[in-house]
Amino acid sequence: MFRGFNLSNLSFKIDTAPLLKQGEAVNASHQAAVKRTLDAFVSAEGKIDGSRLQDHWFPQIRADVFISHSHNDEVLAKTIAGWMKSTFGLEAFIDSCVWGYADDLLKQIDDKYCINPGGQTYSYEKRNGSTGHIHTMLSTALGMMIDNTECLMFLNTPNAITSDAAVSKTQSPWLFSEIAMTHIVRRKKPADHRQMVKLAESTQRQEALASLKIEYEVKTTSLTDITGETLGQWQTRFSAAGGEPLDSLYKVAPHSA
Repeated sequence: MFRGFNLSNLSFKIDTAPLLKQGEAVNASHQAAVKRTLDAFVSAEGKIDGSRLQDHWFPQIRADVFISHSHNDEVLAKTIAGWMKSTFGLEAFIDSCVWGYADDLLKQIDDKYCINPGGQTYSYEKRNGSTGHIHTMLSTALGMMIDNTECLMFLNTPNAITSDAAVSKTQSPWLFSEIAMTHIVRRKKPADHRQMVKLAESTQRQEALASLKIEYEVKTTSLTDITGETLGQWQTRFSAAGGEPLDSLYKVAPHSA
């Protein structure tokens, strides 16, 4: 990752329907790749080859931008992904491609290993173990995707974060993990990311819990604050100057002092 952006005050003043359709197509291809990769490492008995999986996290997905968003902002995330694709030719990876698959993968494992005799209930202790393993693996996958993309955009909406005078918080452990990851992943130059892309090309849920709500403090200090107006400036600059699309974004949204 080279840069991270904290995107708020966002509004589209254009026809979003075709952008959403294009974003859904991009997202669907990534979802299929995620599912293929995870299914390939789950045996018929429901066992996961964690070591092999660790070495093969979604190698077929090449993305320029990682979009971190709330479950309730999935349509917005897909619309932005479609806008980036149609305007700049950029590939955006939407994080729900991974965490949206967590429940399906857990059910596959739990139905094989965690169900109690009689098949009506699950073992509390075994499910704790399976959930811990799956969530750790998927969190690792997200971290590696963040590391491999050139920049991250966090959709900072009321769905993602609740603010008070002292602190910003989220009830999503996935968002907390992703934003925390931006503080520790390698900072690589754009040229490094783009060279990786050229090499690759040359070789050719979450439901809201009714009774349990856990909040995480979210520190966005590693991200540059931008708004919907910034996106418009980005598009205008790129239309005028051309070149690498993300370089235009970095020009209109320089590092915070």
